[in-house]
This record gives sequence, structure tokens and C-alpha cells, in this order.
Amino acid sequence: MNARLPLSISAIAWAALALTGCKAIQEQVAPNTLVAAKVAAAPALSAADPAWANARPLAVELTGGANFGGTGKTNATIKAVYTADMLYMLLQYADPTKSERRGPYQKQADGTWKKLADPADKGGDDNVYYEDKWAMIWPIDNSIKGFEEQGCAVLCHQGQGKPYGNKYTPAEGQIGDMWHMKSGRTGPWGFVDDQYVDHTRYDAKASPNAGRKSDPGGTLGEYNSFPLVNGKPQFMSRDGKAANGGGGTYYVKRGEEVPFNDSFKAGDEVASYFVNPLQGDRADIRVATTWNNGVYTHVVSRKLVTGSKFDVQFANLGARYAFGLAAFDNAQVRHATSDDALFMVFGR
Repeated sequence: MNARLPLSISAIAWAALALTGCKAIQEQVAPNTLVAAKVAAAPALSAADPAWANARPLAVELTGGANFGGTGKTNATIKAVYTADMLYMLLQYADPTKSERRGPYQKQADGTWKKLADPADKGGDDNVYYEDKWAMIWPIDNSIKGFEEQGCAVLCHQGQGKPYGNKYTPAEGQIGDMWHMKSGRTGPWGFVDDQYVDHTRYDAKASPNAGRKSDPGGTLGEYNSFPLVNGKPQFMSRDGKAANGGGGTYYVKRGEEVPFNDSFKAGDEVASYFVNPLQGDRADIRVATTWNNGVYTHVVSRKLVTGSKFDVQFANLGARYAFGLAAFDNAQVRHATSDDALFMVFGR
């Protein structure tokens, strides 16, 4: 990233910026600051909605990931608008492939079925048969020490049994709101997985996910795998179509499953898991996603104030909110991210 917003800027200066209006703020904020523009009505869930024309774009370079055409990097653009009670974000970034081929079952030449997996994956690091994702982390009540200086890196701890490390905050009481969009698991139902990160340290048995947890809501989670039974997938979508070229999907929506009927040919691939609609606090964030000509477009919506202790609350429109952004191209953990913290302010 380029120049960063000085951390020493006073509350009086912020108030002055707020009073000058959205246009003046757009002219004065640092390059790593996103300005949410006030709109009278909710935009349509499309990049073509006129509301986005007046929103200042924030360009973000994301690096250090896997895939993305072999470069491990991509360029993202974020815009934001808000109404009296809702925040809307338009996130676009380049990804040469649309990937939802997460661990499918494939029919072999001899008629048996096999679950596909990255042969180089030694555990939790599939970069071949996975899905596209993106994530944002927002410190709740500015509680994460060092986030404004280091961004998400302050939560990333290497050398603990996982590639790209584990996520947890530096100390108890420090918590971050994680927005985790999974194209093959939460995207089909139009959700971003609402999660959070706390101070829980990594332990292979007691806390294998370290500080990363899901907001309360429901008992099924976002997905459930199903096994091979008598050598064949247990379920399939009721349309009975192969996912690779047959018009089917690499997931089965809960409620649309039927017992497996093997009418497939060698090489056909089908789903290995159900996707469930999120519930409760975990379902606070909605998304509409499209992929065209190597570019993802995500329109995200969430209430400014959800009331959940696991969420960042955009209650003070005069405040500055830090966040981090990462994108995953068909990668379980190897994400491309920005070097610096990003910030969002609200225009008047």
C-alpha cells in the first residue's frame, strides 16, 4: 500500500472532516481509506446500480497468496454506501478462474468412486480441489492492539502446525469480527459467514482452529460432508446432473438431496457435501455474487448495528473503522492480503 492515514489525527480533525461533507472527505482522506457514501435508498444487488457511481473507490493490492494465475496476487476495488440502518459494500477483484470444485467425488474408469484431493496437501492446505473465498476482519471496539499499524498480520501466528499459521488476537478481551465468504459453501445461499477471532491459542486437540470461531446460530453449520456408502456417494442433488459440464453443482443444497442413483459415466464429478442456510447471529451478512470474464463482483449488505457482541457495530458515523481484506483463489488457507490496515469512514 502507499501512504497511510496518520494515526495521530485528532478527534477534532475527524469532526471537521465529517462536517465538510462526503465530497471533501473524499478529497482529504488517505489512499488506504474507504469512504461510505450516504444514499437515500438501498442499492440493487448489482454493480450497475447508480448508487455506486458517487462512491469513492478504494484500490487494494493483495499479494502473497496461491494460484491467481500463478502470481499469487490480485487487485481489488471496494466501494461502500449506507442508508439510515444498512451498510452496503461492492467488492470486485480479478480471479482468472471461478472455483467451486471443493473435494468432489469422481467416477473412475472401473466404475468406482473416489474423492479428489490435492496430492500435495499434508493437512488443511488444499490448493487444487477447493473453492474461492474472501475475508475481512474488523477489530471490535478498537480492541486489537497493533491492528492499525500491522493490519491482519497482528493476528497471524506462524509455525504452529499449519501453513500460513493460525489466527488469534494478542490478548484476552481483544476480538475481531470476521466476514468469511465461501463460494462453495455460504455463497449458494447468499450468505457471508459471520465469524469472529478471539485470543484462544492453538492446540492441536483442544483448539485446532485457535481463535477463529463462528457466531452463534443453528446446529448444522454452513456445510456437512456425506460419505461414500457401499462405494458410492450417499446423496446427490435431485437434478441428477454432473457438476463438471453437466449443469450440476459441486454442492447439494439442504432439502434438495435425494438418495444417490448411479447413472453417471466415468469422469463425472458430483458433490460431497450439503450446504445449509445460516441462522442467528451467523446469518447477519448477505451477499450477491457474480463472476464474469475473470472478475468477481460481490455486493455485501449488513445492518449498521446488529447488537451482537461478536460483531463490529457501526454506531458512530463519525468514527474510523479499521479492517483487513484477503482473497483466496481455490485455496484453503493460502490467501492474498494487503500489507497495511485499511480504514472506513462515513461520509455525510
